Amino acid sequence: MSFFKRLKDKLIGNPTEEEKVETTGDEQSADLQLEDTAEPALLETTNVEVKVEVEEKVEESPSEDITVIETPDIAEEEKPEEVLEMAVVEQEVPEKKPSAWSITQKFKAGLEKTRNSFTSKVNDLVARYRKVDEDFFEELEDLLLQADVGFETVMELMDKLRYEVQRKNIKDTNGIQTIISEKLVEIYEQGEEDLIDLNMQPNGELTVILFVGVNGVGKTTTIGKLARRLKSEGKTVVLAAGDTFRAGAIDQLQVWGDRVGCEVIKQSEGSDPAAVMYDAIRAAKNRKADVLICDTAGRLQNKVNLMNELEKVHRVISREIPNAPHEVLLALDATTGQNALVQAQTFKEVTNVTGIVLTKLDGTAKGGIVLAIRNKLHIPVKFVGLGEKMDDLQPFDAERYVYGLFAEGLDKELQNSED
Repeated sequence: MSFFKRLKDKLIGNPTEEEKVETTGDEQSADLQLEDTAEPALLETTNVEVKVEVEEKVEESPSEDITVIETPDIAEEEKPEEVLEMAVVEQEVPEKKPSAWSITQKFKAGLEKTRNSFTSKVNDLVARYRKVDEDFFEELEDLLLQADVGFETVMELMDKLRYEVQRKNIKDTNGIQTIISEKLVEIYEQGEEDLIDLNMQPNGELTVILFVGVNGVGKTTTIGKLARRLKSEGKTVVLAAGDTFRAGAIDQLQVWGDRVGCEVIKQSEGSDPAAVMYDAIRAAKNRKADVLICDTAGRLQNKVNLMNELEKVHRVISREIPNAPHEVLLALDATTGQNALVQAQTFKEVTNVTGIVLTKLDGTAKGGIVLAIRNKLHIPVKFVGLGEKMDDLQPFDAERYVYGLFAEGLDKELQNSED
């Protein structure tokens, strides 16, 4: 099946007029602006009270033989305002299954910053080069690197493009964006067809999902959104407040639990995270829950402490449920670019990461980091955050992602192919 055919059948579909109105860019921008500028007066109307006590926490200085990892975006404590933002409760609307077109539009809107930065330069490049030659390839290579696609991925893509251009005897740049898009999808999807979906346990057995990641990347928010997504599929979800280190983390998860209707198993701040996991597993089993989602502390200042804590959590979980946790999802902030790769490499060293959740993809002009993570670390991106709304956490789809990068150019080429 051609790339154009897949675009039409899978990504675009046949949207109704109502769906077109619901997914207009202006409406989405207005929603985001409303949530980003929420005033305290608005928060007071939610009837959700959150008290956060911020304490100074001092870790023991690592010994000389311990490697200290410097990551500029790490914050041991999130601002109380970020916790309070979680209290903004959206108006509940009846659940309805989103259409293929509406999901595709989310990817298109979420990748707007990257597209405006990257695609405009590609369009300019195509306009300046009427023929495909080595100079064209060199400039295209630079543009891909600037979008944080990653060196190894770019080199592989350029080899595939050169081969395809030679094989098809392509002389001009007409339709080049389609070829780039198709090859990017091929690179991402190679060998991972069975790794995208969550590893849900059969026959009503409890599925344990462990979240890891540094503070400030939107980990707790992502847990809440994933819980809501699973609940909308008819699953019973329990949350475990395993981040007992950061001030306000337990309260923040409780707000999300109240918001989406999930029970939160917690202990007092400073408690042993492994003990929280033990209680949470027992509670989830007693309530015959389908899914247990576990939060963890996100400090990286001392990798040895992180390793010891995660190993202990793993040991407790696997002792209670053999082969658990069934998923270890690493939350990364897309706006940090290449620094996200450093974090991912560190967590991969200390725990068996099975998938990436890339948050704040809508807030960066370097959305190519998705491809860099996949190609360098060989870990699939399972979910992406495309906005602030509850349903803006979407399962990653390589074709929709690439379409989001090249939307205007592909729309034009698709239209020309049908004329």
